[in-house]
Amino acid sequence: MTGTKRGNIKPGTKVRVVQKQDQPTGKLTEGIVLKILTNSPNHPHGIKVMLEGGVVGRIKEIIE
Repeated sequence: MTGTKRGNIKPGTKVRVVQKQDQPTGKLTEGIVLKILTNSPNHPHGIKVMLEGGVVGRIKEIIE
């Protein structure tokens, strides 16, 4: 599942995100959502979240 819809995401969801500095390479970082930072219901590049541990990035995959 992709991370473009805010309704699919809640704190505690396991996801893979791309951090700002990793956008050119597409390197993904796996973690647990701590806080949702995007206010709009959808975002074409992925909902921006903060993971446990303080990593901020846009969700590329939701891990079921």
